[in-house]
Amino acid sequence: MTGKVIPFPSRAPEPEDERGFEELARVRDQAEALVLRGLLESHGIEVLLRSHVAPSVYPFSVGDQGAVQVLVRREALAASRRLLAGTPSGPAAP
Repeated sequence: MTGKVIPFPSRAPEPEDERGFEELARVRDQAEALVLRGLLESHGIEVLLRSHVAPSVYPFSVGDQGAVQVLVRREALAASRRLLAGTPSGPAAP
């Protein structure tokens, strides 16, 4: 029996420095941050996630200790805020 292996698409490597990135939001935990990153990236917005909690099989968060910063490029900040607010970024629909 032979099969075809379908590789997962690879992620673009994260930039070496955070210059040019601004904080869009601060969320409670990694799960919420991943959902937000998926939404933004599906609209072509580059995202960085920053947290002080080490990745773990058993994630935990206690108050602000588990917070994750969601960073986007400065030039995409306004579009990202509109997207989170649910406001269309293009011309109004008829």
